[in-house]
Amino acid sequence: MADLQDELQAAGEAGELDTPPPTTRTRPEPKRGHQPPVAEPIAADAHAHADTANTADASGAVATAAGTAEPSSELAEAHAFLEAHPVADGYSGLPWVLRQLPRYDLELGEGGMDTDVPRMRKGHIGALFWSLHLPEGPAGERAVDATLEQLDLVRTAVHAHPEGLRLVHSAGETTDARNCGRVAVLLGPAGAPAIGDSLGILRALHALGLKALTLAGASWAGESGLSRFGEEVVREMNRIGVLADLSGASEPTVRRALALSRAPVVCTRSAAGALRSHPANLPDDLLAALGEARGLCMVPLTAEQTGPSVRDVADHLDHVRAIAGPECVGLSGTYDSGAAHPQDLNDASCYPHLVAELMHRGWSEPDLALLTWGNVQRVLRTADFTARAARDRREASTARIAELDG
Repeated sequence: MADLQDELQAAGEAGELDTPPPTTRTRPEPKRGHQPPVAEPIAADAHAHADTANTADASGAVATAAGTAEPSSELAEAHAFLEAHPVADGYSGLPWVLRQLPRYDLELGEGGMDTDVPRMRKGHIGALFWSLHLPEGPAGERAVDATLEQLDLVRTAVHAHPEGLRLVHSAGETTDARNCGRVAVLLGPAGAPAIGDSLGILRALHALGLKALTLAGASWAGESGLSRFGEEVVREMNRIGVLADLSGASEPTVRRALALSRAPVVCTRSAAGALRSHPANLPDDLLAALGEARGLCMVPLTAEQTGPSVRDVADHLDHVRAIAGPECVGLSGTYDSGAAHPQDLNDASCYPHLVAELMHRGWSEPDLALLTWGNVQRVLRTADFTARAARDRREASTARIAELDG
């Protein structure tokens, strides 16, 4: 397996060469962690600056959730930064919301929702994972059917809004979509029941665009960890390029997946357990293990997991960066999921407020660029390379759960 690991390291380095250095800005250097170059700049007209004039008071400041004043110049600086380094958002519950609507137009904007194309442009979102999770939690064949229905709905919605959205399947396609002024839509995560205990269904979902699967809620990925079949699922995910999402997974599952997976794992909705107790938040030892494995912790913008203010979210980002490293922290809006959001982060247009807070705290431009875009690109590129290398060594698995787990 050493040769595969060598190739993976080489791939990570090669992928980083595709990204140009950041523009010069006077910021303190980060205290730890390697800083690879950041993602290539977006086309200048891909996203428009949000109009901050109406939110500024007479002193030229914008109110923040903590009751302090956020200088409009700092907010403008955040908008300018996000023009070049947009957000790759790790989780959106939009598919389930759209399923409940008889009609919608995401290009014009939709009331009663957290996300539409105008707000994604205002928030400088360049890529978005659309969740295929099922709130009602069906099991068995119904879970497979419902996931396919969700997937079909996403494809229909994207094709109905070609000027704003583009369905993508790889890191390269994600960058291409962003540079064309479209939001790159990635499918997933889906729940573990979505594959119906069948590796053939996993491969079929991947062929339809699935990029991430949550390892929780199935007999082979439960409180006791991964069964033998669960381990085979992870190997097959590596072979085809589906990311393992560990948010909400049991600690034994997290630890086994970190040890087993040859591709980076992600936690699409996990903050720092040391700052706020929540089942999906990670303790420091798991954050450190995630960092050592070059995985990605995507901190959700939800009041329940991070707290009621922008400062609370920034505290979690500071903590994850300190424990796991700047290469292992990302963002997860978790909009349209039914969750309450911190003040000033209540919809998809609000990312500049968070970036302004991080700039105020002294985050360097390289670290910010990794947070918003670079780390997701690195994970996608490495997963794609791992899949190419694994397919040269391993045939598609025909294992069945009855054979491995009895």
